Amino acid sequence: MMNYKNLFYAAALCATGVLSSCDTVDEADRFIYVKPDAVGRNVLIEDFTGQRCVNCPNATLEIAKLHELYGDTVIGVGIHSGPFAKTTRGKPYSLYTETGDEYFNYWKVESQPKGVIDRTGTSDYTSWTTIVRDELSKTAPVSLWLYSEYNKATHKATFTVTATGIDGDTKGKLQLWLIEDGIVDFQYMPDGTTNREYVHNHVFRTAVNGTWGTDFSIKEGETRTEFFEYQLENEEWVPENLSLVAFVYNGNGVLQVSKCIFLSTIID
Repeated sequence: MMNYKNLFYAAALCATGVLSSCDTVDEADRFIYVKPDAVGRNVLIEDFTGQRCVNCPNATLEIAKLHELYGDTVIGVGIHSGPFAKTTRGKPYSLYTETGDEYFNYWKVESQPKGVIDRTGTSDYTSWTTIVRDELSKTAPVSLWLYSEYNKATHKATFTVTATGIDGDTKGKLQLWLIEDGIVDFQYMPDGTTNREYVHNHVFRTAVNGTWGTDFSIKEGETRTEFFEYQLENEEWVPENLSLVAFVYNGNGVLQVSKCIFLSTIID
């Protein structure tokens, strides 16, 4: 729906008889288009990590520092993938996912930890502060509002994504992920020890709408809402610790990303 402002003054004059005919109002003056206000861009960090990666906790700390500095505008996702997410014999650990490994291979990650910020290429965690600052200085061509509803009896979740076109027409993909905080599992540490009570946060669990998302397009000034359903079948996942991450991306990278808690509304 385009965002228009009616010229109510002219309409009122017509209604009260002050003007004999509305035909005196020029066609071009009957509606004035109001461009949506600019919105800031949030930043997505895809952190390719693994439990056998001794330096990966340093990247996790960097994400924590960025989140402390910029708040919820920085959204980190720990993608356990690659050889360090498996045993030396190739058996996957519990935090590994095949989807995460597909992302790992797509970005041609050669060492870990490595990150992809707003899908603009791989980078080392020591450069994330600068990249994140630059990305946050940009505006987003689309805004996203997320809502999640979870039925405890059926273990089914319904996700609502409302998007508004802000600047120009946007075409690309809409991607939904589930991530989980507070997972206690082992982790190799930078000092050479193994921490068996390590708390893993923002761990990538699954892609709700396919590995690469679904087609998405929106015009400037238009608002559209899409709904998705997901059946929560993995009993090891804790609903209270899950979050929904949604982002729009295309060949230019991530255009906007947003996050909400999984249990926005609970149906008993």
